[in-house]
Amino acid sequence: MIIDCHVHDSKYSKNSELDFYEAIGEAKRIGLDGICITNHDNNLLRNEIGDSAYIDGILVIVGAEVLTFEGDILTFGLKDIPNEIISAEELLNLVKKNNGIAIAAHPFRNNNRGIGNNMIRLAPLLTGVEAFNGSTYYEHNMEAYRLANILNLSILGASDAHRLIKLGTYATCFEGIIRDHIDFIEAVKYSNYYPVMRKGSGFVSACPEIKRSGLNNSLIKDII
Repeated sequence: MIIDCHVHDSKYSKNSELDFYEAIGEAKRIGLDGICITNHDNNLLRNEIGDSAYIDGILVIVGAEVLTFEGDILTFGLKDIPNEIISAEELLNLVKKNNGIAIAAHPFRNNNRGIGNNMIRLAPLLTGVEAFNGSTYYEHNMEAYRLANILNLSILGASDAHRLIKLGTYATCFEGIIRDHIDFIEAVKYSNYYPVMRKGSGFVSACPEIKRSGLNNSLIKDII
């Protein structure tokens, strides 16, 4: 299954121009199987559709992109989002307590919203790294990719779409079927997956050298 793991809708993310139902229609058109709605510092959409739902054949999973003192982290399984900014370590421990998952979002983006080299310290508490982000410069994605491999952290792809044209720029291909948010959380923790990018009328591996997530070797340290 191919899922775009980081999408913002305009109702609950003020800086997004992406209508929720337009996103679902576009996801279906371009061949995505699912999208994760990860609005800024809230998961209010879950009050409307629950933690996950199938809408027009597309699996929609509700998470949140939470800004910590160190930078943005994608969370899933955390029902109560902190009302004020806290440290990344505090947030990650909350996620762990709730048996959820936490993914470092665009770690090296040049807007001071990524956790950057704090990944090293936080690695034991992170579930994965969004190393392929559709709204981040290529060289900054590669910086995240290299460090994630060194730290043996699983690698995901996502668009971080705030506009329709960005949806599916990058996504994550999961082996096996994901039926709901519970399956998604378990898949990110334990299954095989790898980042893909949109190309033509379909998706191809974002990095042909990586076949599965979490491999610990010298994978393309000199890719650029």
